[in-house]
Amino acid sequence: MTQTAQTSASPGKKMLSEQVHAHLRDAIMRGDYAPGDALKPQDLAKEQGVSLAVVREALVRLVGEGLADRLHNRGFAVPAFSDRRWQEIAEARRTIEPVMLRMSVERGDVDWEARVRAAHHRLTRTPAYVAEEGEHYSAAWSEAHRVFHRTLLEGCGNPVLLETFDRLWTASELARRWAAHRTPGRDGTEEHRRLEETALARDADAAAEALSRHLTQTAAALAERTR
Repeated sequence: MTQTAQTSASPGKKMLSEQVHAHLRDAIMRGDYAPGDALKPQDLAKEQGVSLAVVREALVRLVGEGLADRLHNRGFAVPAFSDRRWQEIAEARRTIEPVMLRMSVERGDVDWEARVRAAHHRLTRTPAYVAEEGEHYSAAWSEAHRVFHRTLLEGCGNPVLLETFDRLWTASELARRWAAHRTPGRDGTEEHRRLEETALARDADAAAEALSRHLTQTAAALAERTR
């Protein structure tokens, strides 16, 4: 009976952990927590009305996504701003993603072209800011942005590389938002248009260069903050 009770409780705990994870992820991405702010399991458990085990499971998942740090004293915190940290993430993306885009340009079929065009259209038609979501990019635009970049690379046909992209994207999402908030004059629309244009023209060199430059802009904005 005890074993049955434990088994039946497991899905419920998992569901609660998913809910707490989603809540914390959204709060961190909205900027409800400042860089370096503590994420105290006991306080969060009380706030969410769940057990410490559920909160810790959600926090460990956030650590794996790069949206939280596990501290030496076994506590958790929102990542502190670190130029080196975000530059390393940007370097990894600049190393991997242009190669993937080259592969997509070479391997992508007509269906890939159609998906790229549709994803870019959706991105251009989605408002970047909405009043009720504050000073950061809107959730809808952020998702359209992710889908556009991922669709560009899906033509590579390599699921392992795409999983790597997914991890790096999540880890860099906070940095991208911080950079976007500090560089409102950046013409991201033109950068994305250039990416679509060169990819669909099957110009691998120009597409890879445009993507590397696009990724460098975020890293440069982040470096500016530490000066």
